[in-house]
Amino acid sequence: MMSFPLFALALAAFAIGTSEFVIVGLLPDVAHDLHVTIPSAGLLVTGYALGVVIGAPILAVATARAPRKAALLALIGTYAAGNLLCAIAPDYALLMAARILTALCHGAFFGIGSIVAAELVSPAKRGQAIAVMFSGLTLANVLGVPAGTALGQVAGWRAAFWCVVAIALAATAVIAWALPRTPKPQASRLLAEFAVLRKPQVILAMSMSALLSASLFSVFTFITPMLEQVTHLRPSAVTWLLLLLGVGITAGNLIGGRLGDWRLMESIAGVQLGLTAVLAALMLTLPTILPAAVTLLIWGVLTFAAATPLQMRVIDTAPEAPNLVATLNQGAFNLGNAAGAWLGAVALGAGFTYQTLPGLGALLSIAGFGATMVSMFLARRTLALAR
Repeated sequence: MMSFPLFALALAAFAIGTSEFVIVGLLPDVAHDLHVTIPSAGLLVTGYALGVVIGAPILAVATARAPRKAALLALIGTYAAGNLLCAIAPDYALLMAARILTALCHGAFFGIGSIVAAELVSPAKRGQAIAVMFSGLTLANVLGVPAGTALGQVAGWRAAFWCVVAIALAATAVIAWALPRTPKPQASRLLAEFAVLRKPQVILAMSMSALLSASLFSVFTFITPMLEQVTHLRPSAVTWLLLLLGVGITAGNLIGGRLGDWRLMESIAGVQLGLTAVLAALMLTLPTILPAAVTLLIWGVLTFAAATPLQMRVIDTAPEAPNLVATLNQGAFNLGNAAGAWLGAVALGAGFTYQTLPGLGALLSIAGFGATMVSMFLARRTLALAR
């Protein structure tokens, strides 16, 4: 169901996803060039995630009155400018500042973009439309990040960011040309919009998103040493398994769009239970390469099969403030990213091994399932009282 407007949104998502994660593969090069330690360079990843969390509410307010097309153009244009600063940054401090600038735009773009994507199609296909936009993000992990890393290793890490600038500018041009003009949102009081955060269903939906991301990143952050030390793979073989995981993530994103259009909450609950089982199984399959590869593929499919339905769910819980909650939910995803990585490090320090670490991801996934069950119970009780 790809159309030029959806392609434009997906292209911008590809640029954003590539910029967010390509730095991971280039940390040694960045650290050497800017004369900082690798752990210090690693803070460029953490700083980006926290920038998304901080920027989500700020940009939600800043774009609340703007026509959505104009807001998207401003956000992706600023993202291109931020990556230009990354490419020319003479020192670590300016590079960190440029990364944070780009991160501020991340949550608002995906929040507003998901609403625009849903409005481009019939209500029965809105999940698939959102999934098409998010496919740019998943393809960034499969294609953009490996290609950017390879380019950066050959031509210098700055070359990867110059490529992101070019892609972001191309996306800006295509959005300006292909996306239909959108009306200015109806006037509403910002304080009234933020009042939706008092609704239990909104908080539960964002908690489900944060727990999904925390479950993923509690394991994914340490996937390379897991595969090298438990599965005993060479670095080149690890790259192929990560590529396989990326294929699973891409497929899961497209499946998730259809699941969201089918039965939203039941699909979320089913995926969460499946994730719990797969992560528990990963502890057993990690020592052997073929079972580990199959488990990683299924893990990737299930993780992103829930992403689009969760974005749809949070929008459904607050139809009076869709821009706000859709943007804040992107902050919730990234808060989960940072929390998951931190919890994984804490668990390893507390005695978890790389082989048992997926158990932590399983616990976080079952916590998300619990939040989903509470949300479904409250929805049924509200429906029963309405009758």
